Amino acid sequence: MTIRILQTLRTRPDRALLAAFGVVAALLLFVLHIASEVGAGDTDAYDSAILRGIRAAAERPGPVTHAVRLAMQDFTALGDMTTLTLVVILVVGGLLIVRKVAMAGFLVGASVLGTLSVELLKALVDRPRPNVVAHWATFSHASFPSGHAADSAIVYLTLAALVARSVETRALRVYILAAAMLLTLLIGLSRLYLGVHWPTDVLAGWIVGAGWAFLAATAAWWLQARHALEAPGAER
Repeated sequence: MTIRILQTLRTRPDRALLAAFGVVAALLLFVLHIASEVGAGDTDAYDSAILRGIRAAAERPGPVTHAVRLAMQDFTALGDMTTLTLVVILVVGGLLIVRKVAMAGFLVGASVLGTLSVELLKALVDRPRPNVVAHWATFSHASFPSGHAADSAIVYLTLAALVARSVETRALRVYILAAAMLLTLLIGLSRLYLGVHWPTDVLAGWIVGAGWAFLAATAAWWLQARHALEAPGAER
């Protein structure tokens, strides 16, 4: 039965898009459940314990811990708004050069709407930043969910999904998606290492961002089935 359902979704973009909405709705409910536990203070104990454990390891003297700290600062820069905006602009520029205007517009819309959704959730929850360790990076406003974790997942995973559609081999598609997932993972972990987010912030950010990217990728497939993003035969 499960195999039959998967085969149907693989060949029916309309049903796949409906299923994607269902998956994202379930993920959103889970994130809201986390938010309710955060608001009630039920996550404070293990959030604090994890941050203190990471900081204790990070403050050990030695060249390795110093190198890791520098690397984490570099990783976190890959998820800031300036970097993500530049990535989207550069990719959109390339799409416009090859006259894929609809695809460029889709990427901009998916990125902007996803980021605005994260900002709305931040404003609704309005969680303060961690106060149990010193902050090793700058930050702007509310803590939940992590904007770096969510926005990097939205941008990098959506880009990876769109790029993977146009490559020939399955191995390369898996590599592209795995590379984007690894990058998103490292950016989220860097926020914990630098002490500017609670673990539940990062977890929620990953869920929100990955869910949005999954929905965007499925919507792109659904649109392409109607030749709304590329001309027939343009994709591999």
